[in-house]
Amino acid sequence: MSGAAILLFGKNPQLFFERARVRFIRYEGTEAKVGAAMNVIKDKIFEGRILDLVEKTIEFVRDQIKEHTYLGPDARFVTEPEYPEFVWKELIVNAIAHRDYSIKGTDIQIKMFDDHITVESPGTLPGIVRLNNMREIHFSRNPKIAALLHEYEYVREFGEGIDRMFFEMKQAGLPEPEYRTEAFMVYATIKNKKFLERKLDNTQDNTQDNTQDKILEFCKIPRSKNEITAFLGYKDAKNIAKNHLKPLIQAGKLVMTVPDKPNSKNQKYITK
Repeated sequence: MSGAAILLFGKNPQLFFERARVRFIRYEGTEAKVGAAMNVIKDKIFEGRILDLVEKTIEFVRDQIKEHTYLGPDARFVTEPEYPEFVWKELIVNAIAHRDYSIKGTDIQIKMFDDHITVESPGTLPGIVRLNNMREIHFSRNPKIAALLHEYEYVREFGEGIDRMFFEMKQAGLPEPEYRTEAFMVYATIKNKKFLERKLDNTQDNTQDNTQDKILEFCKIPRSKNEITAFLGYKDAKNIAKNHLKPLIQAGKLVMTVPDKPNSKNQKYITK
């Protein structure tokens, strides 16, 4: 009996292909931690025939996808999932259909974090498929498995659904799917709006840090509030004082030349 027949129709394929399974791991936070800080909050393994793997995994992951409800522009409530359904399903089905089942040391792993999902699939990209052409080139490593899943309308030939994934993520206002290969594994990642919010927060923090660094450099000799504001290219001195000068003074990085009279017209600031 061929490997494909065992995986598709065997009573217990894992007797022959022990790691022909899917493992779902959910983490609390945005990165995996180990040891005393381990943040795994859900760990589940799916086994069975190929069709069982697909159906059980999709059903389980669907319950893990969060939804966001908000009031739309027409005064009606709109409910959106954190990831387009087609996209996360395509990641799972592609991994099951196209993984390299000759690699026996690891399984497919779906790792869900607060702001992204990564699907790890054993095997390099099949045939002539490469990272730079996977949206156009179609190739199946396991054509018999792909054919059966195609009959159940789960799978398309490799690459056919990739382009739609990019389109669906763009329509949802989310970053493009990311693919990378490392050793004998393919990693596919999709990110949700929490990732975008975190990225924006980091950008704003970096912008504030850069502004304060400029102030500290400029104030190596005493400078007035108006001089600092003009140097930064702003007009609102009160905003500069509130958002930058005050935090720097509280941090002990900047000092006032007239500390007893904070509002003195002669007040200047100097880097400590």
